[in-house]
Amino acid sequence: MSAISQRAHLVLLTAWTVLWFAVVQPHGGFSWHYLRTGGELLYAGTDRPDGGLNLYAHHPELQMGPVSFLAAGVFNPFPEPVGQLLAAGVMSLLGLLILVVAGRSAAWHLLGTGTNHQRLRQRVLIAGLAFIPMWIEVAVRFGHLDDVLALFFTALAVRAVTRGNPAATGVFLALAVDSKPTALAFLPLLLALPRGQWLRAGLWCAALVALAWLPFLLNAPQSLTAARFTIPNQPASALHWLGVDDPRTPPWDRPAQAMAGLVLGCVAVWRGRWPAVVLLGANARIALDPSVYTYYTASVLLGTLLWDVIGQRQLVPWWSWIGLITLYGAVFVVPGDAARGLIRLGFVVVSTAYVLLWPVRDRRRRPTSGSGRSATGRTLPTATG
Repeated sequence: MSAISQRAHLVLLTAWTVLWFAVVQPHGGFSWHYLRTGGELLYAGTDRPDGGLNLYAHHPELQMGPVSFLAAGVFNPFPEPVGQLLAAGVMSLLGLLILVVAGRSAAWHLLGTGTNHQRLRQRVLIAGLAFIPMWIEVAVRFGHLDDVLALFFTALAVRAVTRGNPAATGVFLALAVDSKPTALAFLPLLLALPRGQWLRAGLWCAALVALAWLPFLLNAPQSLTAARFTIPNQPASALHWLGVDDPRTPPWDRPAQAMAGLVLGCVAVWRGRWPAVVLLGANARIALDPSVYTYYTASVLLGTLLWDVIGQRQLVPWWSWIGLITLYGAVFVVPGDAARGLIRLGFVVVSTAYVLLWPVRDRRRRPTSGSGRSATGRTLPTATG
């Protein structure tokens, strides 16, 4: 098979991305000002009383991680419209790279199982056609660099898991958390490594998370109050449908989101279904978040992408399209906040039950004692840090 035919799916996905970018960009950058402001404050250092390590103490509304502000500051020397356009282009490119990483992760994970790689490329193509519109939503329409980086680093962590590299897994998951704190829910990916590699991966992750966040807390302990920042509890949220009528984020809500994601992710690894960790972490956010911003769906679509191409063998990646239709399409066609909230909650319940409980055929060889195989079920090369 020629190299051109092997890359045809990437050509199509690139064209699909360019199309969506062209449609959305003229009205994009809705939240980019948060990133631009945060970047300016972080790079300002002691030149501003509310800048540098005082950023979170004075601006709790800036809920992005320091890595995101460091990256956003790269675009600040440009005029704001130009910087936002350049950032949107880079973020869109990262979406395409995620599709490449997901495909290669699946190929490596399934190495030696007789997997038809042409079918795998077709799965990536079909799932990618659903993934790209939501990626453009978060990257271009909203300009949420923090979500973009958190999901990109998480995809790289999945790649490191399939390669059995504990240091890279820990580093990439730490960078995800340092970009967006909600990525805490994806930490069970550490447990998908062989047990003997857990400590090394965990130490890398903990060290880099501490390196990013501790300077802010040590310099200005009141920075911790940023974790208590609240947003309105919208009538269309699954949280509101569950009967939580608080007008703003309840104090227990953010910890509950993180705990639910961590617990579900650990159960997925225990059940041998680690490719579902990202979907389950995103589901926890969808179920318990008081808001219903459409860019939240990008994390769910990354989760369905990873599950569809790595976690199961069906040619048609149904969950990617179910997620797109129910969480994004329903916003435009379903009248009534209560109905939309019920649909969001229904997707979370059904997809969570499916990935954890539905029988999944596993064609991989079973690891033998002392074989040096990872949770991915195949012999791995010696990991390097």
